[in-house]
Amino acid sequence: MSSELKDAAPARIDPIRAGLLCRCPHCGQGPLFEGFLKVVDRCAACGFDFSRLNTGDGAAIFIMQIAGGIVVFSALFVMIAYDPPIWLLLLIALPLVATLSIGLMRPGKGVMIALQMRNRTSHD
Repeated sequence: MSSELKDAAPARIDPIRAGLLCRCPHCGQGPLFEGFLKVVDRCAACGFDFSRLNTGDGAAIFIMQIAGGIVVFSALFVMIAYDPPIWLLLLIALPLVATLSIGLMRPGKGVMIALQMRNRTSHD
């Protein structure tokens, strides 16, 4: 009987790690997104309902701050240390901030969903 209960219990996974890997923070198996940023309605593996969760623009705000901070302070350092022409700095900095923003958006949104799930379940 205890083996049946043990098998029925949800997997103990780190929700932050699951969010970074864009997996279901409840079971760690099913994909969290369909397409680039559209969250699935239900997990394909465990059936968890994601329709009631809403992160809004929270992930985008954090990602803009992180990517902008990295690129701005790097550009400031390069300007002070090497004094390159502004066109060269823009040629490097603009694609870098776009790449960082797009590359961090899915894991960032996954972490926001995982944190929302973790905090909601602790209050319910």
